[in-house]
Amino acid sequence: MFWRGKEMYRRLSEDVCAAGVAAGGAEPQPVTEEDLAGLPATVQRYMHAMGVVNRPRDWSFQAHITGRFRLRGQGSWMPAEVWQYNSAVEVARIFHMRIDFASVVPMVGRDTYVGGKGIMHGRLLGLLTVTHTQGPETDLSELVTYLNDAVLMAPSMLLRPNTSFAPVDDQSFDVTLVDTGQTVTARVFLDDDGHPVNFTTTDRFADLPGGLVRAEWTTPIDGWQRLGDRLIFTRGSAIWNLPEGPLSYLDFSMTPGDVRYNVAPADISAPSS
Repeated sequence: MFWRGKEMYRRLSEDVCAAGVAAGGAEPQPVTEEDLAGLPATVQRYMHAMGVVNRPRDWSFQAHITGRFRLRGQGSWMPAEVWQYNSAVEVARIFHMRIDFASVVPMVGRDTYVGGKGIMHGRLLGLLTVTHTQGPETDLSELVTYLNDAVLMAPSMLLRPNTSFAPVDDQSFDVTLVDTGQTVTARVFLDDDGHPVNFTTTDRFADLPGGLVRAEWTTPIDGWQRLGDRLIFTRGSAIWNLPEGPLSYLDFSMTPGDVRYNVAPADISAPSS
């Protein structure tokens, strides 16, 4: 049986705990203006717009994302749901996605990045492997995807020694993340309010019919919604920019209640929405 909702969150928690992802603790002090003082002006504007100042740094989050997906960017769009957990205690990301082929046959994809190692694996009906990658290319891809998640959902996770920023212009900046000897970099583009409207990197590999191909990967965001002192994106997409043209393979959205912050692995649970 292929579960949804609370059962999927239980399985996610079991997976996170089995991977040995450590629990963090509440940060005692909120982020201050002094903490941002040495950052490029565009990064400071972004951190302010995302509600980071006057709130303690986040050390983890769990998220529920809905949308549609095309396997390797080909064929018809299929309904998809994502359940994921990210931790900054030791950089870790565990991501489960259920896709319904023809709205009937389920496939569950599992991406992990733990201890500097990335694995991408997808099974149809829980039995037939339809995609599987691991190795240096997948390690790098999963690390830069973790960076993308932090930029869009938990910006204060970037205020750590393993992350650095470089100015580009008034509407963009570069961000670099180092983990277990690997380095990834992306460019973040902002709207006039300081919210991200795109994230682009070449530190990711597309799993195409001919094999893994290094290519530009972008995640344009269509809108933002305020939720208390935080911002959540309302809709976005993931696109490979290939020599033969753009290949869009994922559209996604979130609603209030779909993200919980500073959650221990054993406390992962279904969202309130």
